[in-house]
Amino acid sequence: MTILDGKKTSQEIKEEIKVTVTSMKERGERVPHLAAVLVGNDGASLTYVGSKVRSCEQIGFESTLIRLEEEISEEELLLQIDQLNKDKTLDGYIVQLPLPKHINEERILLAIDPKKDVDGFHPANFGRMALDLDAFIPATPFGIIQLLERYEVPTSGKHCVVVGRSHIVGRPISILMSQKGPAGDATVTVAHSRTKNLSELTKQADIIVMALGIPEYLTADMVKEGATIIDVGITRVADESHPKGYVIKGDVAFDEVAAKSSFITPVPGGVGPMTIAMLLKNTLLARQWNQA
Repeated sequence: MTILDGKKTSQEIKEEIKVTVTSMKERGERVPHLAAVLVGNDGASLTYVGSKVRSCEQIGFESTLIRLEEEISEEELLLQIDQLNKDKTLDGYIVQLPLPKHINEERILLAIDPKKDVDGFHPANFGRMALDLDAFIPATPFGIIQLLERYEVPTSGKHCVVVGRSHIVGRPISILMSQKGPAGDATVTVAHSRTKNLSELTKQADIIVMALGIPEYLTADMVKEGATIIDVGITRVADESHPKGYVIKGDVAFDEVAAKSSFITPVPGGVGPMTIAMLLKNTLLARQWNQA
């Protein structure tokens, strides 16, 4: 059994980006610039955005954090996005989700310039990705593909079951794994809340991508020997014995499933760290594609 170590792999990717950025500086070129828009004071969002800013510093990117009040109107936020779209010193930016309930997330995401949409959520990027054209791929699926490639996990001709059909993870990873490429050429089944007899599907799967959001849902009796397990789930579960009062659990009952797996991602330290690394990779691509 091999652990797909996202922490180690993400650090390798950051080092690769850092080398490229150092070369850009030596040539007197402008380095990539990433901005993050944070509305309100959601604790998890603050932590996540903070780690993005620190990662930018580590690899030599310029970074800007734009903090806005929880009460900001949708129109005011759209004006802010328009300014970011027009800012020629900015290569890419993200609007941290979730947004306050009075703001229409879809309207905000559609307002982002697709050429600066380093989260890869805009329909223009999703469509280009589906057509196998250059696009910003959503960071979590992009990270999964990188893990599979770098660990040389066999995917060609394999049966992959993706559990979850979100636009951010389930649907894009199902498309990417069915496409031609080193981590592609799989036969993909997408399962979801309406799927009947899910365990019958997962028992047949060579590769399982769990993106359901239910802690430890996938158990050993649901997988076959030698399967590859990608756990995208990340849920805080109350635990009074832990100093923080909670523990982080994935969608997979790790210890029992790992015993039957050929490859598996841990939680934490698997897919999570890869997400930030691929956001940085997308920002570097934005700088290279939109040279100004």
